[in-house]
Formats: sequence, structure tokens, C-alpha cells
Amino acid sequence: MLQTCIEHDGLARLDQTFFLPVEADTYFSQLQQSLAWTQEHYKLFGKSVAAPRLICWYGDPEAIYRYSGVKHEPHPWTPLLLELKARVEAASGEQFNSVLGNYYRDGKDSMGWHSDKEPELGTQPTIASLSFGAPRLFLFRHKGSGETRRIELAHGSVLIMAGTLQLHWQHSLPKLKTLANPRINLTFRRIFNSGLQP
Repeated sequence: MLQTCIEHDGLARLDQTFFLPVEADTYFSQLQQSLAWTQEHYKLFGKSVAAPRLICWYGDPEAIYRYSGVKHEPHPWTPLLLELKARVEAASGEQFNSVLGNYYRDGKDSMGWHSDKEPELGTQPTIASLSFGAPRLFLFRHKGSGETRRIELAHGSVLIMAGTLQLHWQHSLPKLKTLANPRINLTFRRIFNSGLQP
């Protein structure tokens, strides 16, 4: 059952038991083995720096996504990803045309503070985030007040972020150096060709 964890200046809802444990185990194994995981490099102060995680991008042919200075053209949907897409669309009431996968190999892999506010996402994007594997701490920080929220993203959970959340809040997945186990995160999104919502 979805429970609200942020309800002002946007909406965030979390279901820690979206998948049964046996389902989550199976999905984790299949995603780990079947997706086209790659490590990207970004320019930072003129130097090439490896991203602290592996990524993949799947979706409809027109779902081209640009972030961190990199253009991402989607791999075609796999049957497994389409199955998961149908599950999150039913839970969120939204339609998605793409998914960004992040593979955190251990606790040293992370995601810094950011908002998903690229023009291709529109002004009030709904993002449905699935988690499989090692539980990880997930942080929200309000851009104006500095208020923070801490949640755990459990194995088989779904987090749905919607409304003006990306405008007013940042989020991050901090390092956990003692963690040796991997986590897979899938964030389902809708990309608009013009960069703006119709």
C-alpha cells in the first residue's frame, strides 16, 4: 500500500512491499543479467570522471533523454521491462515511455544531490522508482527551507514522485561504505519530444 512521505511542494509516496519477496528476488536476478549495463564518464573541471554506478536507458524510439551533458538514445523495450512498466503504470495511474536503470554495485556507488528537472520531462513529471537488491537510504532536501526527509528503499519497493516535487525538492542516494551487496533501481519516466508537456 502506498504511504505518503512528502505532501507539500510536491508528492512522494512509498510502498515498501510492492513486490512479494520471491518476485523481487527473481526480478533482481533477471535485471542484473539481461540489461545493457554501462559505465558513463562525465567531464568535471576538464577531466573525465567515471560515474559512481552503471546505467542503462530503455524506451520508445523517440524517448531521447539528455542529462549531465550526455545524450541517451533508448534500447528497445524488453519483455521483462514491459512487464514491470505495466505494474508501475497500474500503481501510479500514469503512462511511461522510458526507464532509466541504475546499478549500484556496492555501497561505494552513489547518487549526489539533484532534481530530475530536464526539459524533456515536462514541468510536473511523475517518476516511478523500483528498487531491487540491497536496501539503501534515500534522502530528500527541500530547496527553500532545507528540510530533509530520510526513507529506506527496500528490496521490492516502489517510490512514486509527482507534482511539483522536482521543482522544490532534491534527492540523493548517499554512499554506505560498509555495504558489499548490489542494488538495482529502475525509474520509469515520460519523455516529451519537444521538451515540453503538451
